[in-house]
Amino acid sequence: MDTQRITLAVLTVLPLAAACGTERADGGSVSAERSVTGVHWSVDSVTVDGTTHRAPTGANMTIEDGKAAGNYGCNHFTAKVAFEDGALRLSDTTTTEMACEERPMAFETTLARTLASSALKTDVTGDRLTLTTDGGDRVRLTEEKDAPLHGTRWDITSPAPTGEAHLSFDEKTGKVTGSLGCNKVTATATVRDGHITLGAPATTRMVCDTSLMKTEKALLGLFDSTVRYELDHRSLTLTSENGKTTNAVAAE
Repeated sequence: MDTQRITLAVLTVLPLAAACGTERADGGSVSAERSVTGVHWSVDSVTVDGTTHRAPTGANMTIEDGKAAGNYGCNHFTAKVAFEDGALRLSDTTTTEMACEERPMAFETTLARTLASSALKTDVTGDRLTLTTDGGDRVRLTEEKDAPLHGTRWDITSPAPTGEAHLSFDEKTGKVTGSLGCNKVTATATVRDGHITLGAPATTRMVCDTSLMKTEKALLGLFDSTVRYELDHRSLTLTSENGKTTNAVAAE
C-alpha cells in the first residue's frame, strides 16, 4: 500500500510541474514576450474612445530585458515591463520633462495614459503590433529596421543645424559622397573594425553664407583621417581622432 501511495503521489505531481512551465500551449505569456521584445517599434497611432490620433515623427518603443524605453512623441520614457497571459503591463514609468509644440505634447499625453491604463493585450501580425487595453483602446506600432551604414543617406544633425549636410557610404565603390552643407564632397572610405578611414576630400568650390561654411569647415575635419563610428538603430555617430563627434540620422 505504501508503494502504491508513493507512485500515485508522483503521478499527481508531474502534471502540476508541467503546468508551472513558462511555455503555454495556447501561445500565452512566453510567445507574446518573444514576439515583441528586441524590436524597435515605431508608434503609428493611438485610438481612444473611437478617435484615432496619428503619432508625430519619432514616437517609438523598444522592449528588452524586462524594460521598455522610447519616446512618446516629445519626451523620452522608460518603464518596467511584465508579461502575463498574452499581455504586457508597464509600471514605474519615468520620463524626461521637455516642452514641445502643442500637437506632440497632446499626443504624448494620450499615448502615455493609454500605455499605463491597464494590461495591454498584444497582437503581432507581420511587422505590425497592436496593443489593446481592457477598455478596447489601441496603440498601433510598426517594426522599424536598423539602418545599415552602407546604402543609407545619413543626414547630419550636428554640427549642421540647417539639416542640409548629409553623407552616404557605398560599399561597392569604397567611397563616401554627399554634401557638407554648402559644397558636395567625395572621398575614399575604408570600413574596418568599427572605424572608417576617410581619404582626402574632393569638393566643389561654391561660397555660401557664414553658418554653412562654418559647418562645412567642421565636417572637413573628418576627412584625411580615421574616425570611429557607432550605429544605434537609425543613428550614426562619427568620432574624430581629436574626440570631436558628428551625429547623423537615417533619412526617412
